[in-house]
Amino acid sequence: MDEILIFGTLVKELRNQRDLSQEKLAAKTGLDRTFISLIENGKRNPTLLTLLKISGAFGLAPSELMLEFEKRLVEAEEKTPENTPGGKV
Repeated sequence: MDEILIFGTLVKELRNQRDLSQEKLAAKTGLDRTFISLIENGKRNPTLLTLLKISGAFGLAPSELMLEFEKRLVEAEEKTPENTPGGKV
């Protein structure tokens, strides 16, 4: 399971739901647009400060962002072969 990619996908989905371009999200967070792209593509592990900036830009409490991330981690874990009936161990 790639936790960093799962988080990046979440950021991209939240950004798209809010009709924000990477440039607009970058402006709201004070982060570089290329850094936003790297996060969304699972190429960078965001720091706590970055998480705070991103959640704020989306109008979410940091805990709300992390709860959604945790839900997605659980869903991904449940889909792994060892957790699927008939899956290999």
